[in-house]
Amino acid sequence: MPRYTRPALVGLATATAAALCGLPVVNASAEAHASTSKHVLLISIDGMHQSDLDWYIANHPGSTLARLTHTGSEYTNAETSNPSDSDPGGTALMTGGNPRTTGVYYDVEYSHKTDEPGATCTPGRPATGGDVIYDSPDDALASVPDFVNPTNGTFPSFDENGSVFPQGVDKNPAAIMSLKFNPKTSLNPKTFPVDPKTCKPITPWDYLGDNTIFQVIHNAGLRTAWSDKHEVYASFNGPGSNGQSIDDLFSPEIDSQAVMPNGVPYPQDDDWAHIDAATKQYDGYKVQAVLNEIGGRDHSGKTRVGTPAIFGMNFQTVSVAQKIRSTPTTLIGPDAHGNYTTSAPEAGGYQWVHGKLVPGPVLSSALDYVNAQLGRMVRAIHKDGLAGSTTIIVTAKHGQSPQDPNKLVTVQDGPIISAINAAWAKTHPSNKSLIVAGTDDDLWQSYLSDNSQAACDFVKRYLWDHTAQGYDVNKKPVTVAHSGLAQIWAGAAAAHFFGVSVNNGHNPDVFGEVQEGIVYSKPTKLAEHGGMNTGDRNVLMIVDGPGIPAQVESASVETTQVAPTILSVLGLNPRALTAVKVEHTQVLPGLAARRGDQ
Repeated sequence: MPRYTRPALVGLATATAAALCGLPVVNASAEAHASTSKHVLLISIDGMHQSDLDWYIANHPGSTLARLTHTGSEYTNAETSNPSDSDPGGTALMTGGNPRTTGVYYDVEYSHKTDEPGATCTPGRPATGGDVIYDSPDDALASVPDFVNPTNGTFPSFDENGSVFPQGVDKNPAAIMSLKFNPKTSLNPKTFPVDPKTCKPITPWDYLGDNTIFQVIHNAGLRTAWSDKHEVYASFNGPGSNGQSIDDLFSPEIDSQAVMPNGVPYPQDDDWAHIDAATKQYDGYKVQAVLNEIGGRDHSGKTRVGTPAIFGMNFQTVSVAQKIRSTPTTLIGPDAHGNYTTSAPEAGGYQWVHGKLVPGPVLSSALDYVNAQLGRMVRAIHKDGLAGSTTIIVTAKHGQSPQDPNKLVTVQDGPIISAINAAWAKTHPSNKSLIVAGTDDDLWQSYLSDNSQAACDFVKRYLWDHTAQGYDVNKKPVTVAHSGLAQIWAGAAAAHFFGVSVNNGHNPDVFGEVQEGIVYSKPTKLAEHGGMNTGDRNVLMIVDGPGIPAQVESASVETTQVAPTILSVLGLNPRALTAVKVEHTQVLPGLAARRGDQ
């Protein structure tokens, strides 16, 4: 079996190095006798590859990330869901399921089995098809004027619903810690797809096809918590939960306008996900929520409720650093007058140094930041006496592709879609829009108004037979073959690819794998996620805690295996998850189910 156990001497040396750095050893031998944990801390470092972890440990052998790998189980061949977008990637972690059972293919998708949001509906009539967009537009307060220049447009509010900042005017971002999710008022049901059977909006949690770890753990009488980048990730509550199986959901809106701690907007006049210095500030609020929860309080730190059985957060800092061409890394201040500024912009993404592809200055800084925050969490766990009862899982919802900037080619998909629709309309004058929906990041997915096999094949042929115009990393024009695609599945073949029936209705009608390096966007990005290349899907996976063996496992594993592993670690039945039963999702290798209930 492709697994080896780390020598005791190595573990001892690492533990000593950790001690010298002030980092406790969660999986110390005195605590390793426990067969289950009372708590699981789940961390998603969005965008982080296994190769990033390897590089970071090699250059920072005394880091928290290095210590976790040496005292716990490291899985060096872990893959995300496919597609590898944030929503299906996060849903995989929480359900143990892939899109074929969860029904979640992207955060912006379409379904032939729903009606459009706000559509006129007669109960029982066949579905007309509609957008399924569970993203920041669902915020109850989704349109706040730009604080710098209102004529520039709007952002969603940081607090989603105006419960913290009246009319979304954010003059004290630290007050976001008081944000509370209310399933009835935090989101706008008018933006939800409509169920044609009932003519009622479908909440994000009820759209989900599988139950979640939060439901299983909550129903066992244990406390649950989670922090993420959109409040709409309340979907992780799971179907039939009424949005209430996550006891403490904290999700400040990352698409809102970035504001420095003194209430002044960042001079770049953008959201939290496009200025890496701001992203660190943003992630810091979620880190504080986790620290408060480790201390036995709710995310705000105001109410003592006990440390949750399951809790955690996602980091955005690494993902932003991989995608942005140039951005400041550091917020500087306050000065004597309480003012802040940012460091000078530096290069994002990866760069070639002495023949090796390594993180550039922004990404290196982002990895340092995340490692430091993990260190704070580990120290807090030790300080509060939870080291012998807490398992830490560190992974990622998705990776990012391409890593090599020299492979980047950005292609705008709008002209391609318009050309396909125009070609179709020549022989189908009554249907001028064949492609009605789809999100193309570094994959291709199209939903069609006519999803017959003939129409799907038409789109496939057009994509394959035509070139597309794009730009390389230096923004020089290039032409790519096959519309930038390497392989295309259409109609029944697309359904078969995902393992669903041809009338499933949720999966893309045409699905394509891009040539490595293709990103469907304007020439402003260095990378994207969502696709199926190695950079998209190969992510880090570390599990450390009481009873967890010190091992390196090179066999292929999937992030879906996190969900049953969490239940197993907590002494609960992994088969309580519907996706585990349907997809036969296993507990991670070497971490035998505690109850023999796989």
